[in-house]
Amino acid sequence: MPLTRRQRDILAFIESFLETQGYSPALDEIARHFEIASLNGVHKHLRVLEERGFISRLSNRARSIRLVKPAQKKMRVVPLLGRIAAGQPIEAVEDRAEVPVPESLLTRGNNYVLRVEGDSMIDEQIRDGDLIIVEQRSLAHNGETVVALIDGERTTLKKFYRDGDRVRLQPANSALPPIYVDPDHLRLQGVVVGLMRKY
Repeated sequence: MPLTRRQRDILAFIESFLETQGYSPALDEIARHFEIASLNGVHKHLRVLEERGFISRLSNRARSIRLVKPAQKKMRVVPLLGRIAAGQPIEAVEDRAEVPVPESLLTRGNNYVLRVEGDSMIDEQIRDGDLIIVEQRSLAHNGETVVALIDGERTTLKKFYRDGDRVRLQPANSALPPIYVDPDHLRLQGVVVGLMRKY
């Protein structure tokens, strides 16, 4: 089964923490970051990540979370369809290739991969150069991260919100303003369901 959104977010946080600090986050740091009320709640999420082969841990030892290398997971080849702007919208250009993706990051729908350009989604742990796994969908719920096509020619990666008679495409970077779009000028191409980062 695919991970829940919270589990994907916790995994991305662990990856980012390991990259920046050189050691894994403590349970209370994970709880604080995600405003999880109890350490037992953090334990449950980590147990799922461990059972599904994303992390390994040493029992009774602090800061012992390790990422499991992708080569140790069951992979499936998925289309890599080019790049997506996490910043100002860029011209939609499809550049077909293929990339192996852990099956646990995929959904039952049609999935594809895009390479991120820009830093408008850094507060969602999506960085320049990351590969995002997208489920092809034309509908999204408020708060989901979407691949949006504006005016049939410019694509952007943003959080989706219905805002009155408009749609607000919200960056996850407080330094950047939202983009407001008339629904008639917007087509959703998919919702982000996973993330891969090369160190």
